[in-house]
Parts: sequence; structure tokens; C-alpha cells
Amino acid sequence: MIRRTSIKSINKKLEENPDWKILDIGCGYTANKHASVIADVQDFSKFYKEKKFIKINGKQLPFEDKEFDFIIASHVIEHVEDFQFFIQEIERISKQGYIELPSRLGDNLVFENIKEHIWWFKYDDDLKILVASKKNQILEPFITVSTVKKLEKIFREDLVLELFWEDKINFKVDRELEMKSELKISFLYLIKKYFSKKIRQFIANYRTK
Repeated sequence: MIRRTSIKSINKKLEENPDWKILDIGCGYTANKHASVIADVQDFSKFYKEKKFIKINGKQLPFEDKEFDFIIASHVIEHVEDFQFFIQEIERISKQGYIELPSRLGDNLVFENIKEHIWWFKYDDDLKILVASKKNQILEPFITVSTVKKLEKIFREDLVLELFWEDKINFKVDRELEMKSELKISFLYLIKKYFSKKIRQFIANYRTK
């Protein structure tokens, strides 16, 4: 089962269960404060001196079956080539968890995501499953990660997918969502169209005076 949630409700859930063993995987320098174990492909052991840190060296995660009560994977799955196997591993080592992903719009806006992200995701509210497709860059990116983080404070539901899962992460890969690469929209083109419309409106208003 997988459904929409919010990080606010997830943090509340974790606060109410202080005895849980919680893993935050692939979080870099931004681990959830409730996590008791941190895991990443990079070595952040010196940064997380007060936490248990585990470095990931292969596809299979170095944990026992159902070792954790809760697992957090925030902005991780879109980076993983074999994300299907990664999802199976998450299901194997934990009973439930939280997944955070950029929306397809949010993913397209950011410069840094061009080379780093492999997959696009959306949540199908009717089928209640996660739908994946290979990422396609439709928009020319024009903002940075730090900028999109600021925008998320206002437009979070448009830029981020927040999902809770229990027992199983239902998903499918949909090749039809992989739009043709020629469907490119230039940000500069949009700006030109915007100002062109404004100029036409100004001229029309001027002539009516």
C-alpha cells in the first residue's frame, strides 16, 4: 500500500514512536532528525558523529530483513538506475516508510537535476500506485536547488511528491510517459512570449486613449 502524505504528518508519527529504529537512506547532509541510522553511498561518518552511519557499497543494502521499523528515502529513488531492485530492498529491510520525490515539473526546473536524475515519477490517485518513466527534459532549467527549496515553502504540492508506504510499494513503469525528446520548451522563449504579449496589450491600450 502506498498513499499520499506530508512530511509534517510523518514527523508527527515518528515523534509518537521514539522507540522505533529508523533509517534515513541517501540523505547526504540532510538526515531526518528522528533517524537513528544513516546510510549513504558517500562517507558522512564524520558529519554524523552522534548517529550510527553505514556506508553503502553495493546494490544490496547491508541490513537484515525487517531490521527497521521505518525507512526514509527522500530524493533518492530518482537517482538509482535499477530503482525496481532498490524498492525491493527497501521493502525487505523495513515494515513501512516515507518516500519523497520531485514532481515532474519540479524536476525539470532545476539545473542540477539534468545529469543526476534518471527517472520521473508521478502518483496515480485512481490506481494508488507510483508510476515511473525515464526522465525527459521538456523545459530548459532555469533555477538552482537552493531556489526550488525556497519555492517549495509555497508551492510544495506542485514541486514534491510525499508518499507513505506500508508492507509494499506498488509501482509500474509506463513507457508511454516518456515524451519525445523534441518536445523542448525554452525558458527564454517563454519570457519573449510573455513580454511580447505585454507590449501588444500596452500598444492596444495606448491606441484606445
